[in-house]
Amino acid sequence: MQTVVLKVGMSCQGCVGAVNRVLGKMEGVESFDIDIKEQKVTVKGNVEPEAVFQTVSKTGKKTSYWPVEAEAEPKAEAEPKAEAVTETKTEAETKTEAETKIEAKVDAKADVEPKLAEAETKPSEV
Repeated sequence: MQTVVLKVGMSCQGCVGAVNRVLGKMEGVESFDIDIKEQKVTVKGNVEPEAVFQTVSKTGKKTSYWPVEAEAEPKAEAEPKAEAVTETKTEAETKTEAETKIEAKVDAKADVEPKLAEAETKPSEV
């Protein structure tokens, strides 16, 4: 069993519902916790971190891995730091890919929103 912790940009119950819906359908997920206040999603189950990341990203919410808190372990201090750098690089690469997808969605939405605003400001012909 694996635990995956993500930071997800959620601002309302609709956002929580979207994340809840995609995780509820995901295979291998045994349990998950969504904390809107901290914008934190914790997923437990037989899942791969990247698969969870991609699934939550499909909601259109800004998604990143939860920052790993530095744990002071004097014995093996040199080695874990090297691993942490590698993990951070991988996360940064993943974030860039996800942000690119999100930007494409935002650009597509930008074409529609001015038309909607224009339609809302026109007086109705009733």
